[in-house]
Amino acid sequence: MEHVVVVGSGIIGAACAEALSAAGVRVTVLDRGPLAAGTSAAGEGNVLVSDKAPGPELDLALESLRQWPVVLDRIGRDVEWQPKGGLVVGTGVPLDAFAAGQRAAGVDARTITPAEAFEREPGLTREVTTAVHYPQDAQLHPVLATTALLDAVRGRGGSLRPGVAARGLDARGVVTDLGVVTCDAVVNACGPWAGEVSRLLGAPIDVRPRRGVVLVTAPVAEPVRHKVYDADYVGAVASGDADLRTSTVVESTPAGTVLIGSSRERVGFDAAIRVVVLRELARKAVRLFPGLAAVPVLRAYGGFRPYAPDHLPVIGPDPRRPGLWHATGHEGAGVGLAAATGALLAASMLGTRTAVDPAPFRVDRPGVALCG
Repeated sequence: MEHVVVVGSGIIGAACAEALSAAGVRVTVLDRGPLAAGTSAAGEGNVLVSDKAPGPELDLALESLRQWPVVLDRIGRDVEWQPKGGLVVGTGVPLDAFAAGQRAAGVDARTITPAEAFEREPGLTREVTTAVHYPQDAQLHPVLATTALLDAVRGRGGSLRPGVAARGLDARGVVTDLGVVTCDAVVNACGPWAGEVSRLLGAPIDVRPRRGVVLVTAPVAEPVRHKVYDADYVGAVASGDADLRTSTVVESTPAGTVLIGSSRERVGFDAAIRVVVLRELARKAVRLFPGLAAVPVLRAYGGFRPYAPDHLPVIGPDPRRPGLWHATGHEGAGVGLAAATGALLAASMLGTRTAVDPAPFRVDRPGVALCG
């Protein structure tokens, strides 16, 4: 494998390109728009194990948690890595059984008392009755991380080509609107646009956009020390509902602002930010952290996440088109899963040992590969 083209310059495409280039493969990254300007530019940068039930996605998340420090050391860039830990809280909602299952799968999930939760987060509502602390949860800056990965690719002789759209495949390589880019293999890492691009490449997969919105407050005097979310968050992540689902997620940034999420709804690529979503996010955040009621909201931003019907990423070769690979479908977990995804794809492509079983993420599993 001498030359691979990665289509898509978000965090997943960048991680795949970086892992391949670190293994000595020449890589070209194509994007029809600016680099790192899609889903990765509209995320919070979560690297989480706390929100995942035991199973293949949690296995990938745990491996990514191990891989991220290795990757960051390899590329030697500051991406605002914060091993801040996570705190899941509930008001009358039991969390013990979920945490016990995670512990059995290798997650450091520590059930704590409400008093201990208030000590960790003084601004929490006193309605909290149960809490679990996740020391492994972390955060990084998604745009800094994506651009750092891409810069590493370029530094190893790779090529970054923004403004070049993939239109199809032929025997030589990728057909673009600026001509053919010859290569040995192609990776479809187009995030929520991966379904659309897969059809152009002749091997359609069922990956759809799922919209999310985040509020950003003014800087606060007392920062939120962890990533804090209510017990509804896990259910919202796992839900397949097309209608609006919201749950409370609150965390501070190094600049002192507070990020408030999260929402999920399938509205196609409708980019309009609806007031009803903003109000729901703000209302729930104030219920969790009452002091936020006095803090101004500076802005809101939204983005599209790549949703697969079974909530598992799609990572691997497409048996219908030799030379075509996919790396997409991570929904809102792309940043956290990127390091392990890049390593898994590169190892699979080069025929070396994989740290995670690739079978659950295969392209030809039920409900993912489409006809036509």
